[in-house]
Amino acid sequence: MTTQLLFGEVFRILSTDKAWLQVQGEWDGYEGWIDQKQYEPISDKEYNTIAGEQQSVALDLAKSATREENCIPLLIGATLPNYDGLNFYINNRKHVYNGQVVQPNHNGEMQHLLPKIALKFLNAPYLWGGKNIFGIDCSGFTQLIFKIAGIRLQRDAYQQAAQGKQISLIDETQPGDLAFFTNKKGNITHVGIIFSEGTIIHASGRVRKDKIDQQGIFNEEKGDYTHELRLIRRMV
Repeated sequence: MTTQLLFGEVFRILSTDKAWLQVQGEWDGYEGWIDQKQYEPISDKEYNTIAGEQQSVALDLAKSATREENCIPLLIGATLPNYDGLNFYINNRKHVYNGQVVQPNHNGEMQHLLPKIALKFLNAPYLWGGKNIFGIDCSGFTQLIFKIAGIRLQRDAYQQAAQGKQISLIDETQPGDLAFFTNKKGNITHVGIIFSEGTIIHASGRVRKDKIDQQGIFNEEKGDYTHELRLIRRMV
């Protein structure tokens, strides 16, 4: 598994192979394969509307929507196309959703909301390629949190490290900044969200809070540094 698509996210079909579809996600351009039973076709017009405008996003960890008499379980970060405050619509079919919803925007409040949203994932297990509360990797975690805030990040840590504005010193960081870390070969392989002064929230084994300084992430449970700091970027 390389990544996941959450409910309401759109993609284009690149090719087919029996029961499998090769797809490219609109949000980050990532490619992969899905089972053809796991999607619903929409028109080009609806695709362009969903892709071209910021959509509402589910904020409850897990809650059901109803379509006609069917319940559809949705996880935090699910996209709710054409949401009107109670209903969202796909292929002109009404889906009723009465959970918490955030309308993505780029106002100054998002910088302070990012760490609070990230806390909802605390202790979620690590899963390579995962993007939900039942399993998530480090860059999937940051991408999803920023998606909820209406900010588009690429999928992998090294790609995200090329976005935003660089911050020179750890003392200059603000909550919501992204910190990137290297492996022994010097490649960027890990990312986390600055939570507050001297702390970071990131997915490593599980989503966790640790201390951070100019050297890197310090894991108090191990009594040692686990990740070497390479750079810090501000996306908001």
